[in-house]
Amino acid sequence: MAPKRTRAGRALRWTLGIVGAVLLVAIVGTVVWSQAGVMAAETEPLAAVRADDRIAITDTDGGIVLAPASGAGDVGLVFIPGAKVDPWAYASKMSGLVTDDGLTVVITKPWLNLAFFDLRPLTSLTDLAPDVDAWMVGGHSLGGVRACQLAADAEALVLFGSYCATDLSDSGLPVLSLSGSEDGLSTQEKIADARDELPADAEMVEIPGASHASFGDYGVQAGDGTPTASDAEVEAVIVDRVRALASTLPR
Repeated sequence: MAPKRTRAGRALRWTLGIVGAVLLVAIVGTVVWSQAGVMAAETEPLAAVRADDRIAITDTDGGIVLAPASGAGDVGLVFIPGAKVDPWAYASKMSGLVTDDGLTVVITKPWLNLAFFDLRPLTSLTDLAPDVDAWMVGGHSLGGVRACQLAADAEALVLFGSYCATDLSDSGLPVLSLSGSEDGLSTQEKIADARDELPADAEMVEIPGASHASFGDYGVQAGDGTPTASDAEVEAVIVDRVRALASTLPR
């Protein structure tokens, strides 16, 4: 009997060792993949934000805080980047919300550069700007999908070239969906297919000439359409529409 138990123990240890090795390889592979091919922020738009003395920038491990240099306003936006996009790539497009609307924007730094790996609650992000009273949550592409999961803890939701996989249809939440007519990834068809996940009064805004990458400044993205709208035109719509939403929120 003893030899049989020994063989059984060896077999169990061998099996556990194989399972452990497979899991280790999978984890290492995921980490390596998440760091490879990250789309970097374009130099000139980011440099302009950093040189703008109207914007106070705080760079933390959890996120990038863009706030009015004159002091935080009443409303803020937690913005979640798209998959494998440098968070700094959104600083320029979000800067008008700070300089023109007086909003505070927290651009998150998702774990492994992928929003669905980032399990932090919304409070861990809003705590980066404790003086703000009311918070919107939003995101681009996969970041918008994650924002939908956090929306119950916010006063409003903003989607940037994205759509929900979470049912918010009965939430009563104010929702703004900004999409691009030339978006080859979050296409108008995909957004329409997911429309039932949003409240009936959600504001759906298609930006003429905007592509998927038009919501950031990180260059051309594989599978995307060709934009015909300028960066200034896209930013103007973002600023105008988000300002209108922010004005309706309780302080």
